[in-house]
Amino acid sequence: MIVGVPKERFPGETRVALVPAALAKLRKSGLDILIEAGAGAASGYPDAAYVAEGAEIVGARDVLYDRAEIILRVRTGGAEPTQAADELALLRAGQRLIGMMEPLGEAQFVQAIAERGVEAFALELIPRISRAQSMDVLSSMATLAGYKAVLLAANNLQKIYPLMMTAAGTLTAARVLVVGVGVAGLQAIATSRRLGAIVEAYDIRPAVKEQVQSLGAKFVELELEAQRAESEGGYAQAQGEAFYQRQRQLMAEVVARNDVVMTTASVPGKAPPTLITAEMVHGMAPGSIIVDLAAERGGNCALTQPGQTVEVNGVKIMGPVNLPATVPFHASQMYSRNIATFLLHLLKDERDADGPTTDEIVLETRVTQGGQVVHPRLSVEMAD
Repeated sequence: MIVGVPKERFPGETRVALVPAALAKLRKSGLDILIEAGAGAASGYPDAAYVAEGAEIVGARDVLYDRAEIILRVRTGGAEPTQAADELALLRAGQRLIGMMEPLGEAQFVQAIAERGVEAFALELIPRISRAQSMDVLSSMATLAGYKAVLLAANNLQKIYPLMMTAAGTLTAARVLVVGVGVAGLQAIATSRRLGAIVEAYDIRPAVKEQVQSLGAKFVELELEAQRAESEGGYAQAQGEAFYQRQRQLMAEVVARNDVVMTTASVPGKAPPTLITAEMVHGMAPGSIIVDLAAERGGNCALTQPGQTVEVNGVKIMGPVNLPATVPFHASQMYSRNIATFLLHLLKDERDADGPTTDEIVLETRVTQGGQVVHPRLSVEMAD
C-alpha cells in the first residue's frame, strides 16, 4: 500500500504531515512512502532525511496523488479553502484522505469528496478517550499554541513577567488571566507560571479548578450555572446568549485587574463565544495585552482582527492564527506521531475486524465512505 505526503500549500503553513522518524514504523507495516519534493523543508526536514529512511521523493504533485492510495495531510481542502478545488481535482474514487479538514464548518468540501468517492477521515473528530490520546491532533497543536501565545504576550508587554528584586527597587510580577482551561489554556497557565507571572484562570467547567490550582494559579469562580458545559466527547459545549451576557458582566472586573488576558474558548463547528467586550477592553490599563487564541474562527474578543495586532485605548489585541506553524519542527513531529498512530490503528482494525468496524475511533473520525457522508453528526447537520 502506498502512502503519499504532499507539500502543504495553505499560506503560512509550514508543517508537514510526516517527519522522517515516523517512516520506519510505517514501512515495517508494509507501507511504501512517497514524499513530494520539499514537503518537509519549511519544518526543517530536508528531502535527504526522508530518503535516508526509505521514502521516495516525487517531484510532481499530480504524480504523487495518482500513485498514492492514502494521502496524509496537515490541512486538507476543508481546512485550506483556497486550495480545496485543486485538491478535489487530484483525488479519485477509492482513495483515502486523512488530515484536518474542519468538517463541522466546511460541509461543502465534505460533500464534494463524498461525491468523488473518497474515504475521508477528519482528525479533529478523534474522540477524547484514553486510548485515542496518542492520536489527538487538537491537543497536540493546542499545547504548542498555548506555549507560543505566552511568549508573544511576554514579548509585547511593557512589563516583565517575574517578580524581581533590583538595586533600583522591587519590580512587581505581571498578572495574567487565562480564559478557557482546555489544553491550550493549561499550557498557557504553566508557561506563564514558569516565567514568574501571577496567574488566574477561568472556565465554565468547575471540574477544572483542581487542574488550575495544581499549576499554581488561582481559579476564578463566577456565580454562573452552565447547562452541560462539556460534551460526551470531551469538548466544550456552546451556552445560551443569556449565559454569556451574564458571564461578561461578571468578568469585567477580573479582566481589568490583569496585565495580560489570554482567551482560548472555542466550540467545534461553531463561532467562538464573545467573552471580552469592547467595554472590557476600555476598562483595561494602557499597555495591557490580549492574546486571542480563537482568532482564526472569529475570536473571543469583540475587537480581535484575525492575523493582526490592533491597539485600542492603549491595549494591544493580538489575533494570531496557526501558532503551531510558527514552531514547525516540533509541531510536525507531534502531528506526525498522531497521524501515523491513527493510520496504523486504522489498518490494524481493518485486519482484525470481522465485518464492518465497531471501533469508536474509526467510526467517530470517518466522515465519508462509499460516496456518502457517513458521520452521524455531519449527516444530521447537512440534512438541516
